[in-house]
Amino acid sequence: MKCVILLILMLALGLSGCTGWLDGSYASTIPHQEQTPPAENQIAEVRNYSELHKALGNMIEKGVESAVLSVAGYENARVKSDLNEAVAELRKNNPIAAYAVEKIEYELGTNAGQPAVALAITYSHDRGELLKIKHVANVDEAQKAIAGYLDNCAAATVLYLDNYEAVDFVQIVEDYALRYPQRVMEIPTVTVNVYPETGTARVVELKYSYQNSREALRNMKDQVSTVFESAVLYVSGDAAEREKFSQLYSFLMERYDYQNGTSITPAYSLLRHGVGDAKAFAVVYAAMCREAGLDCGIITGTREGKPWVWNVVYDGGNYYFVDLLRCSAGGGFRERTEKEMGDYVWDYSAYPSRREN
Repeated sequence: MKCVILLILMLALGLSGCTGWLDGSYASTIPHQEQTPPAENQIAEVRNYSELHKALGNMIEKGVESAVLSVAGYENARVKSDLNEAVAELRKNNPIAAYAVEKIEYELGTNAGQPAVALAITYSHDRGELLKIKHVANVDEAQKAIAGYLDNCAAATVLYLDNYEAVDFVQIVEDYALRYPQRVMEIPTVTVNVYPETGTARVVELKYSYQNSREALRNMKDQVSTVFESAVLYVSGDAAEREKFSQLYSFLMERYDYQNGTSITPAYSLLRHGVGDAKAFAVVYAAMCREAGLDCGIITGTREGKPWVWNVVYDGGNYYFVDLLRCSAGGGFRERTEKEMGDYVWDYSAYPSRREN
């Protein structure tokens, strides 16, 4: 297809021949019947390397597949070498080119008696995909964008970061899913690709793989959201913080005669089928508390030498620890001080001094 496009442009430019241009190095100036190419294929005249580089970059970012560059004001001896240099530099350092361009082909010739270049660009992604790339300034904005894609069960996120930082994007996805179990039903498997390998600006592509279909995940989300709404309504607006924490404990723990088990959809399995482990209880309880305006986080550590997850709450100006399953076995809601957590081990430097916002 690209060969056909470039041939059409060659004919429009007055170029001849179909061999030699495939490597981007063949130059032909043999005059032919001159025609004016379609308006959509015309590009403003470029007169030096800077303008040439900029024009090619703009084409790539817009997903343009074919175009004509007028080089009437260009130093003739430099056109070919500058084209090769610009193409090589863009494919190596331009984020969109590194992400999406497979090859750039060109042919030198004339248009209306003036020197011109016919260009054809082959992409690994279609124009619609390129135009959907979301531009963000930094990693903080990237995290917000990723959250939106996860909320919608998207298959991928492609971001153009103006100021790239080397961060763990897989961890960003997991942290968000754990903080908002009412929004993300299943933590996806994440594949991360960054283009190019160096540079301040980069394209970051995150591909998400789910075991459940998007439709199934959205149905689960609707059902879980209803439960969260009910949980917030269950809390008395004028009650003390400790009473609110206790009310949410009762709302959650009295729903089912729970069975211990793990699931790839922890919030849905816990709230709709009564199946969950310590982590599922802690994550869901923390999210319900935050929805109700309470300060609650999760802690990962060990209990009696075994992996365990529980909550830390900020109540009345102090931090307390809440293990929902231990509370259930012990007969009811209870906040514990650090001195009462002798069987637990966790990162003491992080809690309780750090608040979970």
